[in-house]
Amino acid sequence: MKTNDLILQTTTKVVVFIILLFAVYIFFAGHYTPGGGFVGGLMTSGAIVLLLLAFDLKTLQNFLPFNYIYMIAIGLLFSIGTGAGSLLFNVPFLTHAFTHIDLPIFGDLSLHTATLFDLGVFLVVVGVTMTIIQTIGGDE
Repeated sequence: MKTNDLILQTTTKVVVFIILLFAVYIFFAGHYTPGGGFVGGLMTSGAIVLLLLAFDLKTLQNFLPFNYIYMIAIGLLFSIGTGAGSLLFNVPFLTHAFTHIDLPIFGDLSLHTATLFDLGVFLVVVGVTMTIIQTIGGDE
């Protein structure tokens, strides 16, 4: 017998959208305020877990067909690459570069290599969290 979770599933879609928007905000605001890749990754994982609770594992795997092991590897590549990239310029490990550009609509925008590092952390956190949860939840 299949349960009717229409209210839970509909509410989850709205709440997941709000959580993901806030996770993106936390990710980009984390360079100047508390947050960043780790917190944004945890919030994104929380949103995916909420989807997992409202739907089942097979539906979620069809909706988000990611191999989270590859996501971990790509995240580590980003994080280690941005850290080690500083060694190519003969500066200490994890020294980040930044610049400012002026975009017509957005105005002054600062670009940092720390954002790439945070992206790596974000991917690792989402990948590890979802791998653990799917491994535990996949057992019958």
